[in-house]
Amino acid sequence: MNLRWRLTTCAVTAATGLGMLAVPAAAGQQPAHASGCTLANGIKHVISIQFDNVHFTRDNPNVPSDLEQMPHLLNFLTGNGTLDTDHHTPLIAHTANDILTSLTGVYGDRHGQPVSNSYRYFKPDGTSATGVSFAYWTDGVFDPANATPTDTTPTMTTPDGKVAPAPWVSYTRAGCDFGSVSTANTILENTAIDIPTVFGANSPEASEVASNPYSQYVEIGSR
Repeated sequence: MNLRWRLTTCAVTAATGLGMLAVPAAAGQQPAHASGCTLANGIKHVISIQFDNVHFTRDNPNVPSDLEQMPHLLNFLTGNGTLDTDHHTPLIAHTANDILTSLTGVYGDRHGQPVSNSYRYFKPDGTSATGVSFAYWTDGVFDPANATPTDTTPTMTTPDGKVAPAPWVSYTRAGCDFGSVSTANTILENTAIDIPTVFGANSPEASEVASNPYSQYVEIGSR
């Protein structure tokens, strides 16, 4: 069982270990909307932290749970609000699906990645290949063996064929900036494919990726 908590003073919520921290503007500062960001109740920043597959309860009664083995985090959660332990992971509970379920609020059968972190997909010739869940929100199927997606349908496709609502939309529509680090499908993770797509095949950024193999593992995410 993963954890979900709510801190009364900071309006913090979490799903599968996801924390949403809403920070009001400090005394003397102008409200957020003065700079174009119009969040409610004077909130200036929202910080989301996810602890993937961190368990509150014990799987084995003789072995301390994940949080019991991280006493500082456990004490922070239980000492600063109400800890909701009746929250359940999606199935299959892998990293990509856990994070994407938290970001969308729906299980994988409704956000486009019901099986993760990898799966098989069919190619036009009837054969199958490996697809990986970690792909940018609107990317086609990410096949590590094929730089050009065979299936260009967006990775995050709902049952009715639409792209699942992205987590940054509510913030950008309110005039706020949005950034993410190491968060499934919100970053340019597969840089060998994503960087040329976003910046152009002949861009300096694409040239760096081509010349430096280590740059292919850089994760970039901001809006």
